[in-house]
Amino acid sequence: MSLILCIETGTDVCSVGIAKDGELISLRESDEGRDHARKVGVFVDELLHETGIAPDDLDAVAVGKGPGSYTGLRIGVSFAKGLCYGLQKPLVAVGSLDALTEVAREDYEAGILSVTDWDRALLCPMVDARRMEVYAQVFDAEGHPQSEVSAEVVDGGSFAAFRTPERPFVIFGNGARKCAGVLEGAVYVDVTPSARGLARLAQRALDEGRTEDIAYFEPFYLKDFVATTSKKKLF
Repeated sequence: MSLILCIETGTDVCSVGIAKDGELISLRESDEGRDHARKVGVFVDELLHETGIAPDDLDAVAVGKGPGSYTGLRIGVSFAKGLCYGLQKPLVAVGSLDALTEVAREDYEAGILSVTDWDRALLCPMVDARRMEVYAQVFDAEGHPQSEVSAEVVDGGSFAAFRTPERPFVIFGNGARKCAGVLEGAVYVDVTPSARGLARLAQRALDEGRTEDIAYFEPFYLKDFVATTSKKKLF
């Protein structure tokens, strides 16, 4: 039996769950603003109390590694690393786009999503990177990557090689809504990032021994952080 604490903070959603043998048993999440630094610790405490699980009972901590919000990723990864260091538990990192795809697949399995010809569909999770740019990757319906992770400035020609009449091109995530009217033929579905998308993937990684070096692991930002200068005069 494996107990894994799962943390996903790479978007506006702060989501924390506990998984047992790859199946989620408890979840806390909020999309009410970017207050992740406070909420992630509160959610972990609530979940441990609710389930009666002691921190030492955890077998690993899994975190969404990005790409996503620079600040959100820093908060989630820093918290996960600190917890792993203090408890002497392994750290498992899961790609945030992989996890988002897993949420979509679980929603379809549960009957929440209805997509014609799902088994042949191409799935494209999109995380907002401001303006018309998104972090994206294409997967098949079984969750196997069909492209590399990329930062895309979306226009009518984006993902042209994958948008064919033969296969549905399904887009989702907080970056997908703004692209729905630009990508002709794309099928938009409402799927939100969640720690539940980490559960099965983290268990698989732990079973295969794919853990991270706690001291040196960093989030996958994809792009360098760019600080902007405020136009307001402070003095």
